[in-house]
Amino acid sequence: MLAVPLAVGLAAGVGGVGDVLRDRGMGRAAWNTLVFAGLSVTLEMGLGLAFALLLNREFRGRGLARAMAILPWALPTAVMAMSWRWIFSDSWGIANDLPRTLGLMNEPVAWLGRPATAMAALIAADVWKTTPFVTLILLAGLQGVPRDLHEAMSLDGAGPVRRFLWVTLPLLRPAIALALVFRLIQALGIFDLVWVLTGGGPADATRTVSLEAYDSVFRHLEPARGAAITLVSGAFIFAVALALGALARGRHAE
Repeated sequence: MLAVPLAVGLAAGVGGVGDVLRDRGMGRAAWNTLVFAGLSVTLEMGLGLAFALLLNREFRGRGLARAMAILPWALPTAVMAMSWRWIFSDSWGIANDLPRTLGLMNEPVAWLGRPATAMAALIAADVWKTTPFVTLILLAGLQGVPRDLHEAMSLDGAGPVRRFLWVTLPLLRPAIALALVFRLIQALGIFDLVWVLTGGGPADATRTVSLEAYDSVFRHLEPARGAAITLVSGAFIFAVALALGALARGRHAE
């Protein structure tokens, strides 16, 4: 039953690919999406690796710390986005109230009302939400790093930095590649967080490709354009995933 409307939608989308590629609005949305994905995923990979290394160490209460670290990722995105919308409110949000209390600013900042700060707020919310996901994958990868290799290098006089660069990091590459592929795919297709937190504003500064496709279909009643945007973005995400997968397999083979 779904084959016919799906085929019709895809056919209509193929016919509109050229128009979408020449559309300035689509170009702005694509740039916003790339900026968001690049900055958020970079921060998440760095923080996720740091937290994974920390949680992999033996300390009292490690099990509780691991469980607490996963909580932000377990929260529904829409609920989390509403909380961050309250945090960045220029009227009562803690992002304004705390700095003013500490004397760091005199006037409240409209975090979600300015293009630069709105994108920063969006990235901050996403990093808080999904860094635990990266941490979980990298922590699982660290469990497979043999301890005897570290002990052998320690006996040879290698310090913690050399052991990390020569033992941990090479053996952790498959987990890093997996986390990177998952997070890039999710970040390039981001919709719910943007829709709830900023709605794509202000002045389309946080408008993403997924939001552009949604508005084309449900607000402007242009399903052909929405299908074309979906085809273009899907092809790009698929190509990125293939490239990262090939790179990971090549490094693993080495």
